[in-house]
Amino acid sequence: MSRRLQRLVTPRELGFTAANAQEHNAPGWQTDPLTELAELGGTDLDLGRRHLLTNAVYSTAALTLPGQQWWDTMAAPQPAETRPRHRIGPADIETVRDLTAAFSRVDQQRGGGHGRKAVVQYLKTDVAALLQGSFSTESVQRDMFSAAGELAYLAGWMAFDNSEHALAQRYFVLAVKLAARADDPPLTAHILRAMAHQALDLGAPKQALDLSTASIDGPRYANATPRERALTGVVHARALATNGHNQAAARTLLQAEDDLTSADAGTPEPHRTFFFGEASLAHETARTLTALGDTPGALRHYQHSIRTRGTTFRRTHAVTLGYLGAAHLTQANLEEACTVWTTALDTIENGVHSARARQTITDMRNVLSPYRHRKIPLVTDLDTRAAHYLAHTR
Repeated sequence: MSRRLQRLVTPRELGFTAANAQEHNAPGWQTDPLTELAELGGTDLDLGRRHLLTNAVYSTAALTLPGQQWWDTMAAPQPAETRPRHRIGPADIETVRDLTAAFSRVDQQRGGGHGRKAVVQYLKTDVAALLQGSFSTESVQRDMFSAAGELAYLAGWMAFDNSEHALAQRYFVLAVKLAARADDPPLTAHILRAMAHQALDLGAPKQALDLSTASIDGPRYANATPRERALTGVVHARALATNGHNQAAARTLLQAEDDLTSADAGTPEPHRTFFFGEASLAHETARTLTALGDTPGALRHYQHSIRTRGTTFRRTHAVTLGYLGAAHLTQANLEEACTVWTTALDTIENGVHSARARQTITDMRNVLSPYRHRKIPLVTDLDTRAAHYLAHTR
């Protein structure tokens, strides 16, 4: 059917559905990435079927990575098809990368709630068609799969930021498949790092450590640029700290600092690392120190992150402010905490659509609850404003 229609036809379109929705929505490593892209994108964009994804559950079982044979098979050259296909060249790849960069900038500024459907629409239609084109060389084909993998990763990251965790996991797994087909170890590392980050946030520390360890394995770390090494390394440090490997976490933090220091303007970096600099490293270091029980150290690094980032990356700035306020409160600095949380609300209300940022406000109200009965004006005003914000957003 695919050959006759000259487009990919999925098993679901032909009526071969899974026995139940839960089975259908579980991320799987054996499904071909083009089939997965057509199925996942189609379901995500179809209002009548999207409940299959929104009702799905984040799966820790799907975080177990396949063995080496799977990676070797994915990276092996693919047999060429004989049917006439559109010729794909470097300009097509550059277009995908440019649009991915543009979508990524919006995500960093405004959060995953802005534009994710547009990303999925572009991935499902234009990019899927490009992946089925005719390639002049194997290198061009791999570059196209790499560009598609980065866009699929962005769709996953935006869903993660919007707390659509099962959906994010599906896109992350798809992105890993596309990166594996492209034989692109640094991109694979970048995606595995994101999966580890999600696992940490969702309370799956062991799986997070396995994923972050895989993200720095062999050529995934060795072939990466210094900035990307620092990014994957600092998330690995947090995973180590969360699992009680304190000394290893401290060593890994130092290595991440060294890697970022060695990055310079003369070293070409993939665009996907554009957001990661001194402020982001300080933010992740603070989260690691929190896991290590060093709240004063975490406070210093959160404050450094705020000073060095400013509001350039508004979404992450708001998240950092939320964590900084919580750290202040653990040190009994109620006034400082409320001041910081007020700034966080100012930032979020200025056009940020991010469930992660919103969660910091929910967490703030929870930790402030013991102070409500004391009738402290600063607390009362902030709590009232936060309650109004939460009641009118989702």
